Amino acid sequence: MTTTLPAYDEVVARYEPVIGLETHVELGTNTKMFCGCPTDFGGAPNTRVCPVCLGLPGSLPVANRVAVEATIRIGLALNCSIAEWCRFARKNYYYPDMPKNYQISQYDEPLCVDGYLDVEVDGEPVRISIERVHMEEDTGKTLHVGGATGRIHGATESLVDYNRAGIPLVEIVTKPIPGAGAMAPEVARAYVTELRDVLRSLGVSDVRMEEGSLRCDVNTSLNLPGEQWGTRTETKNVNSLRSVERAVRSEMIRQASVLEGGGRITQETRHFHEDTGDTTSGRSKETATDYRYFPEPDLVPVAPDPTWVAELKAALPELPRLHRRRLQQEWGLSDLDMQSILNAGAVELIEATIAAGATPTAARKWWLGELSRRANEAGVELADIGATPEQVAELQGLVDAGKLTDKLARTVLEHVVAGEGSPAKIMADRNLEVVSDTGALTAAVDEAIAANPAIADKVRGGKVAAAGALVGAVMKTTRGQADAKTVRELILERLGVQG
Repeated sequence: MTTTLPAYDEVVARYEPVIGLETHVELGTNTKMFCGCPTDFGGAPNTRVCPVCLGLPGSLPVANRVAVEATIRIGLALNCSIAEWCRFARKNYYYPDMPKNYQISQYDEPLCVDGYLDVEVDGEPVRISIERVHMEEDTGKTLHVGGATGRIHGATESLVDYNRAGIPLVEIVTKPIPGAGAMAPEVARAYVTELRDVLRSLGVSDVRMEEGSLRCDVNTSLNLPGEQWGTRTETKNVNSLRSVERAVRSEMIRQASVLEGGGRITQETRHFHEDTGDTTSGRSKETATDYRYFPEPDLVPVAPDPTWVAELKAALPELPRLHRRRLQQEWGLSDLDMQSILNAGAVELIEATIAAGATPTAARKWWLGELSRRANEAGVELADIGATPEQVAELQGLVDAGKLTDKLARTVLEHVVAGEGSPAKIMADRNLEVVSDTGALTAAVDEAIAANPAIADKVRGGKVAAAGALVGAVMKTTRGQADAKTVRELILERLGVQG
């Protein structure tokens, strides 16, 4: 039986959403959290492992100092208090993605607590409270084969790759975020976007969601106004900014449908499906005790020197919100213009395009115009459209040099996005350069005049505006590769008319 889902407007008119986000960040260290194995992405399965990260008897972990420092810097950037003393714990659970049968993490004594991150949604400031930032090691990667979905249900066998097990991981947990109302999906996306920008500015991670170095779990619940918060669900491992927003919206609609039908929300994990935008049930978390924590006896507590913490704080780079404010002033943009750039996710792309030689106006034109249109049509992030800032700057340089018109440049850009190479190469390979040979243009002008004697007579008679039809004829003959201004000047010159 097919259930008719309520419209989103109906959901937010009746219910109040509460969201929360748990973000896992793989740190960009050279070695794993507790051993010397390399952390490079990829590699043949189970080749980047050692007795420590495999949990073999007699092996002992040693904490990665660079990872501890990175975690402190993240906490400081998120306005957290840094613990003077904290320790690791063994997070015990039955699942084969950790060869030790436990994960070294932090439990009741995290390194960073009580912070916040300010974001903007439709130009309005929203403060997201951070509950904790703690260190742990990543798990291995499980591949379920033989089934139709790639998940354990229906699979005939499972394979485990432990290359990722032990990579330094930071978990950033927000406090519940009530009061977002209809903007809850946008708030979730804005938070993860801003967090990603902060992490990138710190240089602690490459934050590539498509490779799993930034992963987000989205908690969602609904309640009637004035009532207690509802039962939450946890949508696991959402792997793009767009999907974070879609996951919140989809889960709000699903939960409202269940409640309207007289059902109850089950506290569970759920899986988000990129192709449909829906979530499906994972495992129940209502009655099971998910994990058992015990202090890690093989690792000494972490006690950061307050002087060291102060030095790390003083050395923090310009954080994204301040950086954007400075760029807005340098580029001479209004708040509305800057908000358009933010909404498109184009700040870094435009900044890099300007650094490659384009003007702020030209960089905005391409990224917010043609490229944004293509990204929207393809349903991808702007950064994934297939054109680099360097290519966009090169394209504009060809326009500035008179080698391409804007129309020809859009044609070249189409082939750039298709992966055919640099703008200059495409222009040459496809013979798209503006025709600048005066002799060839003069011949085309004479041909247009001869083919349109009545229009030519009007121009000679003083109706200079009629020359536009002759310009159009020449542009058609030259496949749009002539410079319209030059063509108009030649037409008037050949007809003996002053422009």
